[in-house]
Amino acid sequence: MMTKKEVAQAYINELEQGHVANVVALFSANGIVESPLYGLQNASDFYVQLNNDTHNSKLSLKGIFEDHNTGHMALYFEYIWTLRSDEKVTFDVVDILEFDTNNKITKLKIIYDTVISRRLLESLEAE
Repeated sequence: MMTKKEVAQAYINELEQGHVANVVALFSANGIVESPLYGLQNASDFYVQLNNDTHNSKLSLKGIFEDHNTGHMALYFEYIWTLRSDEKVTFDVVDILEFDTNNKITKLKIIYDTVISRRLLESLEAE
């Protein structure tokens, strides 16, 4: 079984590569994602939708923080997101990860400023 830190590092690597199945495999069967742009969804639906809207992703991990009382982790990273329209936006992200007893992600909450990315995503949806 992977440690929580190994799961967190794998998450960043697989997300950057756009390996949807590998990202989803890090989640429990009922794992969910709460995103400021896409809302609350099961992990599989969220990552398929994100992948469909994405041309390229570049993630630079700035830190992994663990709350030893709850076992939750926070990932702090820079995300350079190139949408399928080739529009690019760069922002800092904090992902809060909650785990089950098998170190599978049960919930991932994404926190970032959506001012620019929301406008770009809305222009994609208008196409």
